[in-house]
Amino acid sequence: MKRLMLVILMMSTLVAAKGFAGDFSLTSPQVSAGNMLSTEQVLDGFGCSGENISPELVWSGEPDGTKSFAVTVYDPDAPTGSGWWHWVVFNIPASVHSLAKNSGNAQAGLLPAGAIQSRTDFGNTGYGGACPPEKDAAHHYEFTIWALDVDALSLDENASGAMVGFFLNHHQLDRAVLTAVFDR
Repeated sequence: MKRLMLVILMMSTLVAAKGFAGDFSLTSPQVSAGNMLSTEQVLDGFGCSGENISPELVWSGEPDGTKSFAVTVYDPDAPTGSGWWHWVVFNIPASVHSLAKNSGNAQAGLLPAGAIQSRTDFGNTGYGGACPPEKDAAHHYEFTIWALDVDALSLDENASGAMVGFFLNHHQLDRAVLTAVFDR
């Protein structure tokens, strides 16, 4: 019994030290978990006629030791064999806890100083809204906030979503995911 208690105590300490306390959360006034995205978050292109506006994102409860954040929007259901990166933002300062609505507009200048938007699978920087193929089942859109153990990733706006994802997984202290769906 003492050995079991010791193992439980050690595992609890390890989980707390890694920062996975479960308090990290991501919310949005425009996106609700499990619900359909509105036309505001849908791409205007590729046969879709949305507004292509990134939602406001708000996060809290990051683990101790967080030095920066990143935001990604990813569709694991895209029929590519590797999913689809819709938005990639990194080097968000640790003092920032939200992104304004339409921050994904690369020309709007709404991102915090130092933050970088890199290439999506649409081939450019900035937010690219939902646009699954017609007649596909609803796709899942994973809005993720990443708490990182580094001040900045050594990448630039030309980095692919997969490259950024590699570094995010390597430097992650914790992450919180808000998943919505969309079909047409």
